[in-house]
Amino acid sequence: MDHINGDEFLARQRVLVIAPHADDETYGCAGTISRVKSLGGETYVIVASVASIEQYGGAQESGLRTVTADTRLSEFESVAELLKVDDWEVLFSGSERHMALDTVPRRELVRLLERDARLSIDNVRPTMVLIPAISYNQDHEALFRACVTATRPCAPGDRHFVPHVLCYDNTSLFWTPERERFTPNLFVDISEFLQVKLQAMALHASQVKDPLYHGSPEGLALQSRWRGKEVSVDSAEGFATMRVVL
Repeated sequence: MDHINGDEFLARQRVLVIAPHADDETYGCAGTISRVKSLGGETYVIVASVASIEQYGGAQESGLRTVTADTRLSEFESVAELLKVDDWEVLFSGSERHMALDTVPRRELVRLLERDARLSIDNVRPTMVLIPAISYNQDHEALFRACVTATRPCAPGDRHFVPHVLCYDNTSLFWTPERERFTPNLFVDISEFLQVKLQAMALHASQVKDPLYHGSPEGLALQSRWRGKEVSVDSAEGFATMRVVL
């Protein structure tokens, strides 16, 4: 288990965050993005899919409601500005691929991530890639597997090799067998950036849930502080957690 408090290490990073949907970058690693940027590092975000969608609930709501693609994209743009990311890109727009990334051939997803997207690994040449942890959300699972392939080891000189590949947790609600629970082995101190993370969540206004829901701003704050307790850092305001991909 590693406890990262190395500003010098993070300041050297060129980070590429790969998110299934707009808001996953915030749930998973907005605090880490903010810390890297504050130290002079670079951050880039790929969002796999943005589209209009019918979804259940929201703060003080129940039942199905429609959230438009324009709303989701506008919210994400505000978050990108708040987090001061260097650049961002959406791979797929429209309902055909949204919540259906499992229908996209993995070869196509890998090709986009590896070399064909504007912010592909070949183009950005990141030193660190943050990818979504596998889950029972079909888009998260499909993107996780494509990311693992796109960041696979290679012979020196063949293509850009990413030395640090990390999974970030997600807040999807699903039954999780014990063997598949997210178990972090790398902790990032975001004590000074927890409020930025919560502010970013608030900017994803269409996705904000009431306090009972574990993906609410209150739930995010509680989870971040609880992760600090896991490594006996009682004074920390919050920690982001990752899992090293080996």
